[in-house]
Amino acid sequence: MSEKYKIFPGGQFFVTLTVVGWIDIFSRRDYSEEIIKNLNHCIDTKGLSVYCYCIMPSHIHMIASVPVEFGTLGDVLRDFKGYSAKQIMKLIKDNNKESRRKWLIYLFKTFAKKSDQQFWQHKNHAISIETKHFRDQKVDYIHNNPVKAGIVTAPEYYYYSSANPTQPLKLSKFF
Repeated sequence: MSEKYKIFPGGQFFVTLTVVGWIDIFSRRDYSEEIIKNLNHCIDTKGLSVYCYCIMPSHIHMIASVPVEFGTLGDVLRDFKGYSAKQIMKLIKDNNKESRRKWLIYLFKTFAKKSDQQFWQHKNHAISIETKHFRDQKVDYIHNNPVKAGIVTAPEYYYYSSANPTQPLKLSKFF
């Protein structure tokens, strides 16, 4: 594994979690709300600190850390991804109003390699935040992602982003 993406205890990281096939799943509010609920659970019970984030339609960017006594950020992300995948798949299967239900289930089965379905790509693409300058670059990148994608005209208009003052995630302050 490349040293660039290696997660070590106590570090602060820029992380990207991507849905298999870059499927636009978080274009639906229910699925984004499930992500918020699960991240807040990890914040409350697993020591996760999220300093900055944005839930895009097919992926999530965040700057996050976990105190050494809770393990590594990789451990928490593994648990988060496993649980959130199950919950979102259940939401999809149980939602008769989901017009893409059969297609989504088909895609998640198609991308599966070792199980009957796969929601998240296996890698987290975690990059260690070593300097304030690099951190500030990543914060700008995260907050401007929905603007560059043409979803909103200004970062603060995107609800599922730490740039929005009314966003629902329990954020931590940078140290």
